[in-house]
Amino acid sequence: MAELKEGDKAPDFTAKDQNGRTISLSDYTGKDVILYFYPKDDTPGCTAEACNFRDNYHALQQQGYIVLGVSTDDETSHQKFASKYQLPFTLISDDEKKIVEAYGVWVEKNMYGKKYMGTARKTFVIDKEGKIRKILNKVDTANSSQQVLEAL
Repeated sequence: MAELKEGDKAPDFTAKDQNGRTISLSDYTGKDVILYFYPKDDTPGCTAEACNFRDNYHALQQQGYIVLGVSTDDETSHQKFASKYQLPFTLISDDEKKIVEAYGVWVEKNMYGKKYMGTARKTFVIDKEGKIRKILNKVDTANSSQQVLEAL
């Protein structure tokens, strides 16, 4: 599949959130969406990123943004993660890896010389019409929300 670029239509998806509700990207048509992909619930980098979005959530909302986090963890894992860190936004479970594949973030990784498949940390800003406005490939986990705002 071709790599997504800024200006492309964001692939729609339907999946369950941390509360078992079915949601689709198209539910947010007419709103600006920050769709961020992260490797795993409750790991140091992912926690820093989620907490940064949490700490700046009000400011992002005031600017009209919806925040959606996606990982391949299941609903139960998302629920524990969201509860532990009081995350005010939706976490989407992509345990079938359909969304990470559609967005091209299911990639080969390498840790300590061992190759494996995993989720690349990447953020997509999607405009009201469903087009990708900005793609952040190098995410600074401790400053992820500021990075999004500065990029726009």
